Amino acid sequence: MIKKVLLAIAVICPMLMSAQTLKIGLVDFDAIFQVMPETAAAQNQVKEVGEKYDAEYKKLNDEMNRLVTEFQNMPETELPAIKERKTRELSDYQQKIQQFEQTAMQDLQKMQAELMGPIQQKISQAVESVGREGNYSLIQIYNPQLTLYHAEPVEDITPAVKAKLGVK
Repeated sequence: MIKKVLLAIAVICPMLMSAQTLKIGLVDFDAIFQVMPETAAAQNQVKEVGEKYDAEYKKLNDEMNRLVTEFQNMPETELPAIKERKTRELSDYQQKIQQFEQTAMQDLQKMQAELMGPIQQKISQAVESVGREGNYSLIQIYNPQLTLYHAEPVEDITPAVKAKLGVK
């Protein structure tokens, strides 16, 4: 009987001790991402490319408006073949605009992923480093909208990660 009690204590003690050493950290990834110098540069690049796409889109729309006006101003007595050609021209141009929109959006998304990915990776590495140095068992992204409750021993490691990255 005593052996069983001692065995139970021997099994439970390490479990209790490990539960006491559980260390959880929260990190506000978005707050760090926004203050990274690389983020502003990347956002500016995406903005510049977006503005170029917007300018080209405006030119396409202006041309479409010109074609629509031209079509609407055709005399009712216009030959059916000419009306049909103009109708096809409008339809083709509208498809051209839609294709441009889709390609531009995909290009911008790809560019953003290529520019922002390394920044996110850099932050993740800093979080991992802070986690190892601080002996954290778990680090989660802090999101006030998704966090219902947290209490001790949860610790906000955002300042430590910012310090590791050299940002304020």
